[in-house]
Amino acid sequence: MNDLSIIIYTSGMELPELGGNNFFHSSELFHIYERTPRHSPLMAVAMHPDGSVAGHLLAVVRRRSSWLPPYLTWHCRIVGEGEYADRSDANEVFDRLVEELMRKMPVRVWYVEFSHLSTKMFGYKTLRRLGFFPVSWLNIYNSLHSKSPEERVNKKLLKRINASLEKGVETLAVADEEEFGDFMRLLKAHNLTKLKRYIPDSLFFREVWKSGHGKLYVTKYHNTVIGCCALAVSQNNAFLWYAAFKRKTYLWLHPAEVTIWNVIKEAYADGHDHFCFLDVGLPYSKNKYRDLIMKYGGKQVSAFRWFMTRIGWVNSLLSRIWSL
Repeated sequence: MNDLSIIIYTSGMELPELGGNNFFHSSELFHIYERTPRHSPLMAVAMHPDGSVAGHLLAVVRRRSSWLPPYLTWHCRIVGEGEYADRSDANEVFDRLVEELMRKMPVRVWYVEFSHLSTKMFGYKTLRRLGFFPVSWLNIYNSLHSKSPEERVNKKLLKRINASLEKGVETLAVADEEEFGDFMRLLKAHNLTKLKRYIPDSLFFREVWKSGHGKLYVTKYHNTVIGCCALAVSQNNAFLWYAAFKRKTYLWLHPAEVTIWNVIKEAYADGHDHFCFLDVGLPYSKNKYRDLIMKYGGKQVSAFRWFMTRIGWVNSLLSRIWSL
């Protein structure tokens, strides 16, 4: 692998032809991030001397502001380990890509996060060597290829869902600008006070919606939107990317339960292999949202999320805390 050249692209005009079918590391998503305010994509590409691509990795630097110090922060997020022409070389190419990516990472970026690597130990040596520390996490996914959702779901949960459906609750794919506006209003209002969640500009969701790689849904009760979610489709899997529900206001209608159930059934009808949850919350023992997700018959997979702050002593302190 010493003959590989690693290039970090920051402009979509310069990107080479990458190929592949992983939306989270695609040229399409790079261009969407490039057009989204407060987002700066970085595409790390490993190339052979003949010009063929050995692998590529998409990272996105996101700027966020808050009412609390430090008021303005930049962080970098990478979902998955990238895409590779030859999976047998993935670890070696990943090592080269991440090393160069961190070398070229903008100084203003405060911390970097890797999530949803394909296996728990993928990239362990590389990330440790570069100063990242692991945090034990849980990933959850539902298999859709062997049994129907009805065969897996908790029966008591299904009874509550059916009762809400009988009252007139329905989940619909966003079809026009009015429904898109409803989707954005609920998503932003729901996450306004949730400091750990980062909601991109509406332009991002509009671009994903129109790209063919994502779907937006709203759950309505008598023309009132009580739930919404955004799915991404990649490698024949559906990913629940963003979601918001009026769980307290419409507790008796179970908006979260109905929305998740309907989009799982939609993914099953579309022939996807798995339905994956990209955010199941922080790894605490008590997590109501994670408990709900598990009632749909999903599987828990032990995983790591990797973090690295750019301030040495802070990174060392956090690494020690999470290793206890």
